[in-house]
Amino acid sequence: MRIEILGAESLGVRGLCCLVETRSRRIVIDPGVALGYRRHGLLPHPVQVAAAERVKVAIEKALENATDVVISHYHGEHHPMVDANPYQLSAGRVAESLRHPRLWSKGVQNIASAQIHRVRALAQKIGRDFSAAEGLSSGCLSFSPPVPHGEQGRGGTVMMTRIKEGSKVFVHASDIQMLSDEAVEQILRWRPTVVLASGPPIYLPSLTREKREEALRRTLKLAREVDVLILDHHLMRSEEGEKWLDFVSSLVGHRVICAADFMGQERNLLEAERVAWYRKRPVPEGWHEAYARGEADTGPYQASKR
Repeated sequence: MRIEILGAESLGVRGLCCLVETRSRRIVIDPGVALGYRRHGLLPHPVQVAAAERVKVAIEKALENATDVVISHYHGEHHPMVDANPYQLSAGRVAESLRHPRLWSKGVQNIASAQIHRVRALAQKIGRDFSAAEGLSSGCLSFSPPVPHGEQGRGGTVMMTRIKEGSKVFVHASDIQMLSDEAVEQILRWRPTVVLASGPPIYLPSLTREKREEALRRTLKLAREVDVLILDHHLMRSEEGEKWLDFVSSLVGHRVICAADFMGQERNLLEAERVAWYRKRPVPEGWHEAYARGEADTGPYQASKR
């Protein structure tokens, strides 16, 4: 089994997309990318837009010969968007690739009307229906029942994915945020060796000290049962989240790392460092409007480092 993480906050963008290759299947999970449209009152810095372009290309290439595509839920950074803004992956760029692989998607029960609209628009764009995969299995693939998106009853639900080949078991636990015992217990029942999950949103004021402590308890419980625990997404949207990750890693003998660490790349927390980038490299007036019209590009920003 080969696991390649294509997009995540520690890789410069919002998302949790990966490609998993087994002997007979190429599985792309959550083929989407986004940037926080406005954060601290600022549009994405061109350095982050450049990172998003690279991730979009990687996802497009992964989808070209995918045998299976999984969509855990219908937030804009987890699947191609028919009405994509300039920083998301447009469904038009990958529609042909999505017409051929097996599609495994979260059901539309108990989700917001805006997300139902997205599902229907994407299905119409690619000329295929989306059917609920929750609780199903197919060969090396298994899917969880709906589990909470973060806290129970607050953010809807997501679908987790298990892939098994030989003694290796990989679990993709999108957006669980370590805020639900239900989700963690399901992962443990699957007996994984590698887990890729969203860590807690440390940057949110609503995440109280008590909730942080509970998230730490769940994280340590999971970390002690797996060989590699990869936490990213919501966690790595702030420098405080990065510090939390390193603290947790210091508490356990097993590896607790982010997506960039797993891929052997330098951490690139562009979402967390947006204000700093605006100070470091001021953005020309009108750049974002020109980029949206196709009249500006990210060429001068492609080589920028953290």
